[in-house]
Amino acid sequence: MKSKIVTWLELLLISTRLGLTSFGGPIAHLGYFHEEYVRKKKWIDEKTYSELVALCQFLPGPASSQVGIGIGILKGGKFGGIISFIGFTLPSVIVLTLFAIFLGNTGVSDAGWLKGLKIVAVAVVAHAIIGMSSKLTPDLTRKGIALLAILFTLLWGSAFSQVTVIILAGVCGFLLYRKHDEHTKQHTHSQFPISKTFGTVCLVLFFVLLAGLPLLKEATSTMAVTVFDSFYRAGALVFGGGHVVLPLLERELVPSGLISGQEFLAGYGAAQAVPGPLFTFAAFLGGAIGGWEYALLATIAIFLPAFLLIFGALPFWNALRRSPGMNGVLMGVNAGVVGILISAFYDPIWTSSITSPFHFGMAAILFSMLMFWKLPPWFIVVTGIVAGSLFL
Repeated sequence: MKSKIVTWLELLLISTRLGLTSFGGPIAHLGYFHEEYVRKKKWIDEKTYSELVALCQFLPGPASSQVGIGIGILKGGKFGGIISFIGFTLPSVIVLTLFAIFLGNTGVSDAGWLKGLKIVAVAVVAHAIIGMSSKLTPDLTRKGIALLAILFTLLWGSAFSQVTVIILAGVCGFLLYRKHDEHTKQHTHSQFPISKTFGTVCLVLFFVLLAGLPLLKEATSTMAVTVFDSFYRAGALVFGGGHVVLPLLERELVPSGLISGQEFLAGYGAAQAVPGPLFTFAAFLGGAIGGWEYALLATIAIFLPAFLLIFGALPFWNALRRSPGMNGVLMGVNAGVVGILISAFYDPIWTSSITSPFHFGMAAILFSMLMFWKLPPWFIVVTGIVAGSLFL
């Protein structure tokens, strides 16, 4: 029991540090996770990490948060997954709740330090892509799958483009690599300590809440149930990460009068300025609706589907990935994920961050500090904040 407590404490400390320093959105978060958990701590190997990323990209909800939960489960069991989530999420939840209650319209959208953080995200994501692509697209066929994934996601800007790419890449992998022995030779033996019975219960509960909450809202007409239903459905039905959930939440909350359009935009600016998952925007919205109690309620509601889906999917995924056919699927999916990462690197990360030669030069310096000088990510973040504040 003592060793478990030490493990949980280490998970909490590391995930909290990531929650305080992981700027740049979900794709950048995956880069931070890769640097910390794969390269530095070696808690999870490259292949298992990439397969976990692929699974979480396929599931609805906040992919980076689900990856963090999965790594926590791998290291510390179910409670480890919860601790990993709390550490990564709580800092931005606290800040955004305080924004909602005390600050109102923050006016930070044009701050120089925020622009600097966007350029930090460029360096971090580029570093992650180089590391992952060398492992996941070693041959021309998988490079081709990644290239098609880039074109598909860039040309079809839909919330469903990523999950479609994952499916098509999996089909290609099955057809091309189902008899390939790469996964057999280099098979990882990471065990996620979740039973299939527990996973089934979580999946059933996910669908029960999805179908039952709207009925409960109609039957009770209470504010708490209305808020919980709106945020739960947003977390359960959105593909593509935090930015995709924003219009869905706006349609749910602004026309109904739960929050004004001005408050919504103020919260969006605040959410861009803090580290951690963009889904914590729910904390601001809940706080604006009804104080810290509703901030907590909205945060639980929007992240609960992510928990149920990752707890429900992991035990079955862990078994399926051992079959030759599934190994081929995962080889194709991993290549597709590289394409998705490169596509997201271009838009929105590059297009919203690199708008001048100075921005490009700053990104090149930060990338070199990370890639060649091997400086820690937190130092890159601090450098980006200082440089942005002074020069942008």
